[in-house]
Amino acid sequence: MLATLAPVRSLLLAIFVMMAGSGFLSTLIGLRLERAGSDTLLIGLVATAYFGGLTLGALRAGSIVRRVGHIRAFAAFVALLSASTLTYALVQHPLLWALLRLVDGVCVAGMFICVESWLNDRAEPETRGGILAAYMVALYSGQAIGQLFLSTGAATPAVPFQIASILISLAILPVCLTRSTAPTLGEADNLPLVRLFAASPLGLAGAAITGLILGAFYGMAAIYARGIGLGLGAIATFMMTVILGGVALQWPLGRLSDRYDRRRVIIACFALVLAVSVALAAAPGGGLLLLFGAAFGGLSFALYPLCVAHANDRLLPAERVSASGQLVLLYSAGAALGPLGGAAAMNWMGPGGLFLFIAACAAAMLGFSLWRLAATAPVPGPAQQDFQMLPRTTPVAALLDPSGPEAATVKD
Repeated sequence: MLATLAPVRSLLLAIFVMMAGSGFLSTLIGLRLERAGSDTLLIGLVATAYFGGLTLGALRAGSIVRRVGHIRAFAAFVALLSASTLTYALVQHPLLWALLRLVDGVCVAGMFICVESWLNDRAEPETRGGILAAYMVALYSGQAIGQLFLSTGAATPAVPFQIASILISLAILPVCLTRSTAPTLGEADNLPLVRLFAASPLGLAGAAITGLILGAFYGMAAIYARGIGLGLGAIATFMMTVILGGVALQWPLGRLSDRYDRRRVIIACFALVLAVSVALAAAPGGGLLLLFGAAFGGLSFALYPLCVAHANDRLLPAERVSASGQLVLLYSAGAALGPLGGAAAMNWMGPGGLFLFIAACAAAMLGFSLWRLAATAPVPGPAQQDFQMLPRTTPVAALLDPSGPEAATVKD
């Protein structure tokens, strides 16, 4: 395994350090705005700007990479993200912070495109699965560990932003010092949404609704946690528990979906997300909060790759990579709207409104999924593709899926 990762170890280190620095900014910025007395809807707008930037960057940052090359583009995105992070410590104004979060999202998407296309270029057919798994571990472990920096600003408010900027800046070193030749980024084909919906309405809708759910969570969870009385250390622990829970349950749920009708596993996950969200809306204390948080992360993080796998089951082999690219864009679009929906629900119902909004999204998708289960026949077990953990980053990540180019298909 270590030999498999040797050609890409510098890229994995870069993404780990970058996520450790940038992964807790959403939580930190939400808390700072809340402490300054900003309206909940305004905090949701700032969170939405970040996911809007991710979507914009996923669509446009590739042209910068193609024009100047991977290393120069990565360095430019890192420099701009680092500068933006320090600006938060200088000026606190919600509208300025919304603009900065838009810039952050574009930069993070550009960095993802650089790393993911590079990983894809270095991956061989027999090593692709291992490299993708290592990339997922580096990404989410960095994001989880970064939450611990939330409490570093108790005495000096600027310190968390300074730490984030330092880590983001350090992420450039493994990339700039690598001896690996940068690849050429090609143009990605896009599967028409009409074709994607005709093949897998459940996959398309599931990706968008999962974006709503996780966008609302990432954008507003810190405000929920503050609203139920948690301190900075407890908020960091809660966020880290949700992220680590998301990593822990993806694989077993995916293996389960390989053995049975994948739609039933998706239905079960949405039903359990609904139940856990209602429990979290009641603001359980102590260990129960962490238990429900871990369950929420495990179930909700698994939904996107399950929906992608379901869509792949019903597509031609040549269509799968472009379909996965479209699905991640649909996820991003949903994530951009999620914080506003969550913020509106919190304005109306208090902190627990966030998880009631998430529960409503899960309930709507549960009803749609049950209709699809009744309306169409299942994909025969041997024709189902193997489940693969996938990041919800940019369309380039779809190229890393080791099952994408191969396997049989069954249409509705």
